[in-house]
Amino acid sequence: MERTGQIAAFAAGRGDDVAGLLREVGEQVDRLTGALRELSGREVEAEAAGGGIRVRVSGAGRLLAVTVGARAMRDLDHEELGRAVVEAIGRAREAAGAELAEALAETTGTRPPDPADPDGVRVPADPLAPALDALLRGA
Repeated sequence: MERTGQIAAFAAGRGDDVAGLLREVGEQVDRLTGALRELSGREVEAEAAGGGIRVRVSGAGRLLAVTVGARAMRDLDHEELGRAVVEAIGRAREAAGAELAEALAETTGTRPPDPADPDGVRVPADPLAPALDALLRGA
């Protein structure tokens, strides 16, 4: 999704309808709030040690459960077990973060630059920054 409407106009330096801009930003904030609320209700699972360790985190990354299978208890010493639990938690939180990034991209219509594509299009972090900067400088 590409930026359209007043936000895109302000980002391009053509912003005359401040009321429209504020309305559009408000709508975007409402969509983002809804997306975040939906994500926080989701659960993400991950595993490590060949499935012997399973964890579940909320969409916000909060640890909800850790399950250690009998095989992991038997085959792993205490240090390996600890590393496996940490690894599974990291995987689950990474997956939750990816879902959050996707929801943000869908809601805002922008995607962060892809580190694998250094020549890719760079999207400014704040599309209103140039307009606000010009306004503050009196341009």
